[in-house]
Amino acid sequence: MKKYDVYAIGNAMVDYEIKVDDQFLSAHNVEKGLMTLVDEDRQKELLSAVDGRIAKKQGGGSAANTMVAFSQLGGKGFYSCKVANDPDGRFYLRNLHENGLDTNLKLDSLSEGTTGKCLVMISPDAERTMNTYLGITTDFSVSELSEEAIQNSEYIYIEGALIASPTGRIAMKKAKEIAQAHDVKVSLTFWDPSMVKYFQKEMIDLVGEGIDLIFCNEEEAMLFTGSDSFGPAREALTGVARNIAITRGKEGAAIWDGENWIDIPPFPVEAIDTTGAGDMFAGAFLYGITKHYPYDRSGKLASMASSKVVSRYGPRLELDQMEEIKNAALV
Repeated sequence: MKKYDVYAIGNAMVDYEIKVDDQFLSAHNVEKGLMTLVDEDRQKELLSAVDGRIAKKQGGGSAANTMVAFSQLGGKGFYSCKVANDPDGRFYLRNLHENGLDTNLKLDSLSEGTTGKCLVMISPDAERTMNTYLGITTDFSVSELSEEAIQNSEYIYIEGALIASPTGRIAMKKAKEIAQAHDVKVSLTFWDPSMVKYFQKEMIDLVGEGIDLIFCNEEEAMLFTGSDSFGPAREALTGVARNIAITRGKEGAAIWDGENWIDIPPFPVEAIDTTGAGDMFAGAFLYGITKHYPYDRSGKLASMASSKVVSRYGPRLELDQMEEIKNAALV
């Protein structure tokens, strides 16, 4: 029996959730609804402008959100990332431990630099606008990998955002190589349409001859496969992944179990904040399949959890909420 169900790698970010209106975005030349990478000075400028309107500060990053959800449901996980020896970095390390995750990070050996931060600006229509300064996470490399933890996992989970960094790309390929050499299944999230659009060649190279599980949304599926509609895109993906989970927003999700497509119905809710819906879906789905639940029930769990997270602010839920969702979906 493996020590870990899932070993993940990704960008470590501290999320600053901020409630804003459209006037604020316009006044500060922030493009609504997009994730924009900014430099440190620009982020400091925006932080100064919000003037105390920070609703919450918490550990973040796509793969980290996935792994926290996975751990809350009862999965055993390990998360490799990179933070700096600053207040945000130390906060991030504590947050991982508080959420039951093992990590490569050690308090006495954090690097000098600035921990990455994401300003998640949430407008009244529930749209999320992110301005991100990656900081030291841009230096994520093979040095942050734990070969022992990879070997002792059932799955690895790779965050597609790492594809934008040269050292990150090398680490992604190395993690995949180690996993496949030890019969560890490989899963990948495309993370964001921008990664597939601007790094399509690199993403195709990473996928190579195939991987075990791809997480994506409809737009990412079409961009990766060069298809102009959902049907052809999902069929094309079956040629490179043994299993596939495609989120479709209000349409629910589509799961490829290796033989058939399974349509997962949505759980209609009033969306307040769409931040982290895909991350939550991946964490819950990984929990289901690593605990050997059927794909339809794992998809139901993932759909229920992601619908719950968009009905509140932030990309994470509380432990008791996750337990309630698990009991409702898997009994």
